[in-house]
Amino acid sequence: MERQRVSTGTDWESTVGYSRAVRTGDTVRVSGTIATDDEGEVVAPGNPSEQTRHALSIVADALAEVDASVADVVRTRMYVTDIDDMDAVGRAHGEVFGEVRPAATMVEVSGLAAEEAVVEVEAEAVVG
Repeated sequence: MERQRVSTGTDWESTVGYSRAVRTGDTVRVSGTIATDDEGEVVAPGNPSEQTRHALSIVADALAEVDASVADVVRTRMYVTDIDDMDAVGRAHGEVFGEVRPAATMVEVSGLAAEEAVVEVEAEAVVG
């Protein structure tokens, strides 16, 4: 099976042994993504709306690298450190996906890979 891999080039990817996204055939899976800048620093610490928008922009960039887009997304998973942020995260998700309306799950978790991160997003897309 042929795989197209997307890498952001972070040390974390090579240490853990994963890719930002992997495309096999018409399916693209994007790894859990938190809102970080090019230096790996968390963007908008503690701000669930801005972190969701930023994480989803990273997801969109990864999709584009394997000839997919947010219009192809069929499933998302959102992990939040405080379920009270559900509305803010959900609204930001809706801004990005609009009428695409992928199947979505949101769950509260006790923590994420970076202390300042309050949301992490995964996505799956089917192209074509």
